[in-house]
Amino acid sequence: ISVIVFYSFQIALSAADEVIKTRVGQSVTLKCGPNPPKGDLSWLHGSVRIFNVNSKFGFPLKGTAVHSRSKVKSGKDLEITGVKREDAGKFTCMADGKSVEYTLLVVSVSATSTDDFRAGGTAILQCDVNGLGKSPEVEWKRPNESKVLKQAKVNLSSVAPSDAGTWVCTFSHKKVTYSEDLVIEVKAPKSSPTQSSKVNPKSCLKCSGSGSVKLSWWMWVAVGVGCLVVILLVVFVIVLCKKIRRRKKKLQRMKNGRQSLRPKQFCQCNRPTAAGKPQQGRKKGKPSALPLQPLLKE
Repeated sequence: ISVIVFYSFQIALSAADEVIKTRVGQSVTLKCGPNPPKGDLSWLHGSVRIFNVNSKFGFPLKGTAVHSRSKVKSGKDLEITGVKREDAGKFTCMADGKSVEYTLLVVSVSATSTDDFRAGGTAILQCDVNGLGKSPEVEWKRPNESKVLKQAKVNLSSVAPSDAGTWVCTFSHKKVTYSEDLVIEVKAPKSSPTQSSKVNPKSCLKCSGSGSVKLSWWMWVAVGVGCLVVILLVVFVIVLCKKIRRRKKKLQRMKNGRQSLRPKQFCQCNRPTAAGKPQQGRKKGKPSALPLQPLLKE
């Protein structure tokens, strides 16, 4: 009986209920007063105790429900990560004879399509609000339009390019309006086989002789590197040929120098000398000159 009286006393001293909106998969922090408590602290989800921080032992005693995705920070605040729909509802912090209450609203917006949101296909938009005893009235606002669809589920029988953009899901609770956005991207319809067989002259690179071929930057880099390699190979071949030619000339000069140092050798023929010609008759001697007669003087 004393526990019930103490619990009733804490509820009577509880602060005003605060509403916090979050989205599935996000994180949220619920604060329990500005200062750490002097005594024990408890966090409740609905009527289930999920944390009990004992000041004597200095560590939290976990309960059930969302405790696997939550932790107590700074000895008092409750942090929930990876929020799920079942985490919505009432949260109560009890410490130092006071309590702080929160209403956690978990909103889930989704869009499904059978053909990957292509123009002409079908799509379904859904907006769910968890955490209130009674489901609130939900409205969808189309992108870039003032038209409002008063329904939580919207069926798009034929997706149009105008459906692309930000859809806004809105609802009200205690005269306060809350909203959640959903972005939709509409893709172009799939081309038919007849259309795909046609050649687009703008996208064709070699359709005509006058058309120019556009190369990407990496192709230009490859062409430049290839030209540089060819130039280097040509230079290497030229230098190598000149080096080989100079070496041949050097070897030829060395060979000619060795030959000039050797003594000259002449070839001697070992054959008999030619016989003299036989005398053919006896040559007649020249007649001797007549002696000069002295001149007679008269």
